[in-house]
Amino acid sequence: MSGLTKQTPIPTGVVVHSKSRVLELQYANEQTYRVPFELLRVYSPSAEVQGHGPGQETLQTGKREVSIIAVEPVGHYALQLNFSDGHNTGIYSWDILHDLAVRQDELWQDYLAKLEAAGVDRDMPMASAKASGGHCH
Repeated sequence: MSGLTKQTPIPTGVVVHSKSRVLELQYANEQTYRVPFELLRVYSPSAEVQGHGPGQETLQTGKREVSIIAVEPVGHYALQLNFSDGHNTGIYSWDILHDLAVRQDELWQDYLAKLEAAGVDRDMPMASAKASGGHCH
């Protein structure tokens, strides 16, 4: 997990917009970002998504309709997002959230390119780790 510094932007407000499926992050400098739930889910900082090292990432699919069902603070440095698909292991530190917010256009393009390279559709359901011979954490 990334660390916090004095320069880390900390949201002054966090609003879950269930209908439009976006997490609104409000900052003291009057910047506001609306980050889609799907983007937050496919770039979850969890080991389940990111793996335990470079090249171990698991490409996420079938997350277009995912919702955030709960947001829990983690100390004074992060949020834990609980998603409707049962995923709740990613700890979103303030710097990770800000990075996802400001780089979302770039991250979307990267995600779509990875889907194309893998020959999978964005809406294809995820294969079960047990069915594919993988392992669970």
